[in-house]
Amino acid sequence: MVHLSWDQVQEQISQANDLPSLRAIREQAHETYRDPLLFADFMDYHVGLNRLHDALIRRTVQLAEAAAAQRGLAAPQPGYAFVLYGSGGRSEQTLWSDQDNGLVYDNPSCEEEAEHAARYFEQLAGDIHAGLEHLGYAPCTGQVLAGNALWRKPLAEYARMVESWMEEPVWENIRYLLIFSDIRCVYGDESLVERLRQTQLNFVKSHPDVLQAMLRNTLHHKVQLNVFGGLITERYGEDAGGIDIKYGVYIPLVNGIRLLAELAGIGAASTLERLDGLERAGAIAAPFAGELRQAMKTVLKLRAMTPYQMEGELYTTRGKLQPEALTRQVRQELKFCLRLGRKLQRYVTHAVKGERQ
Repeated sequence: MVHLSWDQVQEQISQANDLPSLRAIREQAHETYRDPLLFADFMDYHVGLNRLHDALIRRTVQLAEAAAAQRGLAAPQPGYAFVLYGSGGRSEQTLWSDQDNGLVYDNPSCEEEAEHAARYFEQLAGDIHAGLEHLGYAPCTGQVLAGNALWRKPLAEYARMVESWMEEPVWENIRYLLIFSDIRCVYGDESLVERLRQTQLNFVKSHPDVLQAMLRNTLHHKVQLNVFGGLITERYGEDAGGIDIKYGVYIPLVNGIRLLAELAGIGAASTLERLDGLERAGAIAAPFAGELRQAMKTVLKLRAMTPYQMEGELYTTRGKLQPEALTRQVRQELKFCLRLGRKLQRYVTHAVKGERQ
């Protein structure tokens, strides 16, 4: 598999007829692509890796559909979309990213159709969940999963749920709202997702006060720089001396750029696409956008360098860059990203409050 291109790997995935075959392809991919620094262009690697995940997930959904048909379970009339949240929604997955997903289906036309659709999609979501676990995708610890009825609904109910979070912007509701903001259709009817996102963006535009609540959640994760500008490293445990790349570096950048996109009414899910949209809209000056773009590409590379481990048959990670990886160059890159993260948090605070910079 070493000699295969991303397109050729995806072709293998599309032709796989069962979960063991898909698992074998994923295991080969881990052997081939586990060291991103071996690739000449990291962003080409990053885009290819996320296309690989999308292809594995899509094929798992298709196999689940086929299994339902073999059991005599008739597919309901409404179309549906299987969606990703988190890093999957943003197309920013690492080799070992977990499951963050949901399912939205078109509104049934009658009660009988509604009952059938609810039963079908509950079973389909269960099969997809089991299939992805077979491939090594650990389930989201926060239960952001299509198997959880909260994240599996017809379009109208999904839209009402999202609006209810914005109408009552307590911490937990805003946490769900920010998760939802990264929604992306990976399989099925993309128009359902577009309609949901537009519902949310329209509400934010007409109720800008909800941005204040979103700001509080957005600033929750602090950048890992001390008052002297030094890196804050892990003090205890097996990661002592390392740094929390996910929550200390990556998430502050993602959260800040996401909120600016919400403020500007930009519906893109990828952080880099959000930056492009913000620059085009004049919401961020080109020099600052360029710095943020560089920081995001750097932190995506550093995040890909964090080690993973197996828990049973599942790929997992603690998201920490180990001490031996903190070379002088990496430390300089980290400080650049962290300073930009701190600057971004100040910028977002002023932007939400309507203050001029």
